[in-house]
Amino acid sequence: MPSAQATAEPIIFKTKLYSLDKWTVLRLPKEASAKLPSRGQTMVEGTINGVPFKTPLEPDGLWSHWFAVEAPLLAAIKATVGDTVKLQITPIKEWPEPPVSADLQKAINADPEVHELWQHITPMARWEWVRWTRSTGSSETRARRIAVACSKLKSGERRPCCWNRNLCTEPSVSKNGVLLEADQV
Repeated sequence: MPSAQATAEPIIFKTKLYSLDKWTVLRLPKEASAKLPSRGQTMVEGTINGVPFKTPLEPDGLWSHWFAVEAPLLAAIKATVGDTVKLQITPIKEWPEPPVSADLQKAINADPEVHELWQHITPMARWEWVRWTRSTGSSETRARRIAVACSKLKSGERRPCCWNRNLCTEPSVSKNGVLLEADQV
């Protein structure tokens, strides 16, 4: 059942599940992704093989989107890698809280001012800080980004600036901000 937040027409398509690293991935066809309101991360709800779900779609770096299909959803839709699945999705405005890595959470909690500011930005803005800090494979760069995120929050910036929000930010399944294909892992 769509939420009150879902106001756009549903986007209906079929696509094949594939494996990247240890993840099962679903990449939207470009024509389906083109109907979304953003080339960046977008929150959607809908059904996959008739089973309801809600998830953020991550940009693939090539003007489309993707998401990792977790094991419980895979079991519910009765599908595995290589299967074609049918989706009906609708963009929504309500964002859940993002999963925050232990190192980012530790930095946020270490400074009461940063913690207070973190609580007063929108969940979508928190998702952007999480994506920006994780979008590197280098632990040194990641640590520097976490420090910069705390500093920028203290200076009043509500979102990270000056980075391409249309790139894939999962280093384990991308190269240079572009989601890998199954045969590239």
